[in-house]
Amino acid sequence: MTQFRHLEDFAPGQRFENGSITLDEAAMIAFAQQFDPQPFHTEPEAAERSFFKGLAASGWHTAAATMRLFLGAGLNVAWGLIGRQVETLEWPRPTRPGDTLRIACEVLEVRASRSRPEMGIVRIRTETFNQRDEIVQRMVTAIVVPVKATAGG
Repeated sequence: MTQFRHLEDFAPGQRFENGSITLDEAAMIAFAQQFDPQPFHTEPEAAERSFFKGLAASGWHTAAATMRLFLGAGLNVAWGLIGRQVETLEWPRPTRPGDTLRIACEVLEVRASRSRPEMGIVRIRTETFNQRDEIVQRMVTAIVVPVKATAGG
């Protein structure tokens, strides 16, 4: 049975990891055709002549894959993963066809809400790595987490 976490169950420095998901060329192109139809995401030949020097996944596809991995990383928040804010989002290098991604998350801060005593905020840094341990995405997010006394809602 899944053990759900509450604000009191998080502490700065805690780490969570999950992997892996592999992005294939067809899925990358299909995602980009629907959500980010730029030639360096959708046309392999044009991508060779682009800034990326080859087909690159849309950053939003990498972000979506990261979210999928984030859900399986063991945070198991009682209310589910409710995003409050994305503070930073960076793509230091492109995700390529065939890349296998994994994530590592670290809790940066845990604080109670001043206006909503039934919840708090947990800030988390998530790094997404490819199979060569190169960072393809880095983000800092804040999620809403219930306190134990009010978790029934």
